[in-house]
Parts: sequence; structure tokens; C-alpha cells
Amino acid sequence: MIVVTGATGLIGRQVVEALAAQGNPVRAVTRDRNATMPPGVEVAAPGPAAYQGATALFVNGRAVRDAAAAEVARAVEAGARRIVALSAINVDDDPAYQPSRFQGDRNREAEAAAVGSGVPWVSLRACTFADNTRLAWGPQLQVGDVVRYGYPTFQEAHLDDRDLAEVAVRALVDPDLSHRRLVLTGPESLSLKETLDQLGEVLDRPLEYAALSPEDAHAAMVARGLPAEFVTALMARYARYDHTPHPVTDDVATVLGRPARTFRQWAADHTALFARR
Repeated sequence: MIVVTGATGLIGRQVVEALAAQGNPVRAVTRDRNATMPPGVEVAAPGPAAYQGATALFVNGRAVRDAAAAEVARAVEAGARRIVALSAINVDDDPAYQPSRFQGDRNREAEAAAVGSGVPWVSLRACTFADNTRLAWGPQLQVGDVVRYGYPTFQEAHLDDRDLAEVAVRALVDPDLSHRRLVLTGPESLSLKETLDQLGEVLDRPLEYAALSPEDAHAAMVARGLPAEFVTALMARYARYDHTPHPVTDDVATVLGRPARTFRQWAADHTALFARR
């Protein structure tokens, strides 16, 4: 029985679906009582009962929050002999440069809980998701062709969430990946301006990057409803690593036996997210 926390999230749902498609017994842990899962998948609310009969656990730091160590310990006590943690490439940075912590992610705690579990573990140190461009730019591109944003020269190696989910599935079932911190990135480092240019080519629209000052970018994001603490950490991260090429690894290709998907591939498969409304 493979237990998946955060089972209705962007990554968790894909992990559940892929595991079930392979014929694995899966239990999806979610607070959503009305969650719809593939046939044969058990749905459980968070709590000790969710781990009964567990053989492996996928632990999502956003789902378990500060209880990562306790949840992993419960799973191991219930019989889990493999822990896979969703972590992040910047997990060792000062929290002031980890904006996702202010959205509830506890990547460091999830990884530490897995490593200290006493059973075989894998940590998935993921870089920025390509899907984050939907969150950052989608609302602007749905009403026009101009993106007003800061730090056009900041670089990222966007990771396709589908690649991350596929690696997670392999990590849950393949003992050869045990005791490894996999650093998962896309195949190329792109500046934010280059990212928008590629998106425009895919959408066949002349998109413009209107660079804002850090102060104006911060104010605009907060005005859109993002928590001020999150935006402050994001701007600090941008400032710290501006003009620095993002590290690119081949861990996705090594695990999956094929190249990681490019940002362009992700964009081509998600054009509806940026369509004019």
C-alpha cells in the first residue's frame, strides 16, 4: 500500500493516477471529502488511520506542514519501509530566500524526516515548476500581451510537473534510487524575459516584458493578493541570483531514461492557461 499525502495537489494527483495505472495499491490522503480518485484508489483523511498497512509513503511538505517528522514516524511504525519526500532545490538556503515557505511548504522538514526515518528514502529536490508561469503571468496574459514583472534577467530551469510526478513514482517503487537526493531541473536555464519570449512563440502572440523596479513589482504582486512575506522572499531570491545561470542537472533524464521536457514543450501543452478571456 503506497500512501500519498497532498493527493489532490498538482503533483500528488499525478502520482496517485500513475501509481494506480500501474496496478499499485494506493491510498490518497486528502482533506477534501469529495475528492474523486481513479477506481481502486482508497481515499483517507489525514491522521494515524491513513497509514495502516502502508509499505511506502510520499510526503508532501505543504500537506503535512510542521508535522512532517511525526507523520513519517507514524507511517514507519505502521509498516512503511520506503519514504519519498518532495523537497526543493533551494532547501539549504536561508528561509529568507525560500518564498514557498510563506505559502506553507516545509521542504526542509519533509526531507529531514525522510532522511531520519530509519528506512530507505529518496528526496526530490525540485526546482521551480513551469506551472508557476501560469500563476505569475496568466492573469495578465488573459487580458493582454504585456507582462509587467520584475527582474527580466533572472534565470530558472523550469521543471515540468509531469516529469517530477514520473520521477516520484519511480522513486516510490525502485529500490535502486534509495538514499539519494535527486536534484530535478528542466534541461535549460532561461531568463524570465527568454521564458516569456518562448511562451509568445508558442502562443503565436507578440508578448512584451515590461520590466518593473523591485519596489513596483513587489507592490503589484501584493495588490494582486499575494502575501507580503511571500513576495518579499521572492524578490530577495531574484535579487540574490539575478544574472546567474540556473544550475541544470541530468537527474530527470537519468531516472526516466529520456530527456526532461523543455519549457517550450510544457507551454505547448498548456496554451489554454494563457488564452485571452
